[in-house]
Amino acid sequence: MAVDPRGADLKRLIADDPGGPVVMLNLLRFAEGGFESYQEYARQLHETFLPRYGGEVLYAGTGSTVLVAEDGQSWDAVVVVRYPHREAFSRMVADPEYQEVTRLRTEALTEAVLQATIPWG
Repeated sequence: MAVDPRGADLKRLIADDPGGPVVMLNLLRFAEGGFESYQEYARQLHETFLPRYGGEVLYAGTGSTVLVAEDGQSWDAVVVVRYPHREAFSRMVADPEYQEVTRLRTEALTEAVLQATIPWG
């Protein structure tokens, strides 16, 4: 299962850009022992890359009581991050320093959803 965006995914993200800020929804399922690795990734993201590209974590939390979901649809964690525009997110992902750190995220996860959102009017 893919957990990282690929080049074609980033091209589609930019091609679909309606302009303005983008909020990225991250739904995460951790590998055994992956939470600690993800925490180190998150620390480096917060200290280095989000300030560099104008990003801001709006919410990060652990999944809890599932009210409506089929078996296997619950998530270990949810992270919501705002970027000033889609290009900022794309530039961050392409940053060679970020690419060195993102291995921590890749190792930490068995499954992920990474979805751009568009604010309602």
